Amino acid sequence: MFSMIILLLRLRVAKNAAGISLRTHELFLLVFVTRYLDLFTTYYSLYNSCMKILYIGVTGSIVYMIRYQQPICSTYDKTQDTFLHWKFLVAPCAVLAVLTNVFVEGFNPLELLWVFSIYLEAVSILPQLVVLQRYREVENLTGHYIFFLGAYRALYIVNWVWRSYHEKYYVHHWVVYACGVFQTLLYADFFYYYVISKAKGGKFSLPSTHTQ
Repeated sequence: MFSMIILLLRLRVAKNAAGISLRTHELFLLVFVTRYLDLFTTYYSLYNSCMKILYIGVTGSIVYMIRYQQPICSTYDKTQDTFLHWKFLVAPCAVLAVLTNVFVEGFNPLELLWVFSIYLEAVSILPQLVVLQRYREVENLTGHYIFFLGAYRALYIVNWVWRSYHEKYYVHHWVVYACGVFQTLLYADFFYYYVISKAKGGKFSLPSTHTQ
């Protein structure tokens, strides 16, 4: 939520979507919608329900602002955000989810959509990373947003380790583990240059070798 708040501030205050990938946020919206369908079937707690609604609502508002709200949408550069996310991310994740659900866990529509969301979340940041590599110089709030987004996944790994040692009936899910580690590794290069730039106190720029 903190990373989302930073991005909302970036859009609402600066009125600028330069360097932001609409396609990444469309993927995140699809992740949250398919993962949180249990809002209609299972009640865990007020906190749990509120956070799920916030994730969907905030991500939906980000997509809306970048796509339709002036003057924000006019600053969004479609020519830099060209990753074919439906073809190369959504479709393969859907196939993997079907194979995992049908042949490993047994067919269950809600479980299939949940597994799909796990696979898709692992790669949803790719269009955003491509945009950053093309821009090279990363705006300050954008850098903070992506750093905290990556830190969220890295801290989830710590949470899994802690729970496996302290919760007697903790259930291991190897698809979740594999996707979580893979997603964190995607951020590794970004983390490195982010930390280096903050340590030196200069502008955050990706090296020229990252241009595409």
